[in-house]
Amino acid sequence: MTKKVSRWRSDRLHREIALARWGDFGQPVLLFPTAGGDAEEIDRMQVIRVLGPLLAEGRIKIYSCDSIAGAAFASKEGSIEHRCWLLNQFHEYVAHEVVPAIRADCNDENIEILAAGASIGAFNAVAVTCRYPHLFHTALGMSGTYDLESLLDFQGNSDYYFASPLAFLPHLEGPILKTLQSRFIALPFGQGRWENPAESWRIGELLGEKAIPNRVDAWGEQYDHDWPTWREMLPLYLDDLVS
Repeated sequence: MTKKVSRWRSDRLHREIALARWGDFGQPVLLFPTAGGDAEEIDRMQVIRVLGPLLAEGRIKIYSCDSIAGAAFASKEGSIEHRCWLLNQFHEYVAHEVVPAIRADCNDENIEILAAGASIGAFNAVAVTCRYPHLFHTALGMSGTYDLESLLDFQGNSDYYFASPLAFLPHLEGPILKTLQSRFIALPFGQGRWENPAESWRIGELLGEKAIPNRVDAWGEQYDHDWPTWREMLPLYLDDLVS
């Protein structure tokens, strides 16, 4: 299995950022890190190991980038306005820099991507799919944290509005909504320690109100908001979501 790490300076984020890739063939999956994670977090957390069979079969290629905005929120970098700006810019970076890099790596300028992640990574996976459904056909949000305002005790601004599905989805109309209604979003969560099931139910209900196909899956109380849960979830859902 081939691993490759690329780095470049993003003019949108005003810093260098990494994009890592594992695998050679198959459906491209952009797997977002947790809040403070980097592009190689999923390797250290043994996620690539549990995805080994799917990678070996050539069914998936895994990509991951640094969690720039998540790290900024976690460390309280700059002002709230700066963090919200960075979150919005991070999604723009994904759409306009990461997706073209993935398509070039796959030698397919039109290939659509599956977005996935856990916790804040789930927020980003669902957000980019809802914002750019012409680029992402499916989102897998595991143990998602979607209401960042309540979680981090701040009031968002216009940048946060455009970056947060809870904010912009109620008002979404037109071609973007029509395309999004042909996509699918899976929202599994555990009911153990540190989990907040209400987050997944809330985003699922909002998606349903806009006729966006989705499924909310409740796992048992033995599944905590932690890596062992996500290592068990991810291979099962990718096996189901990838043809």
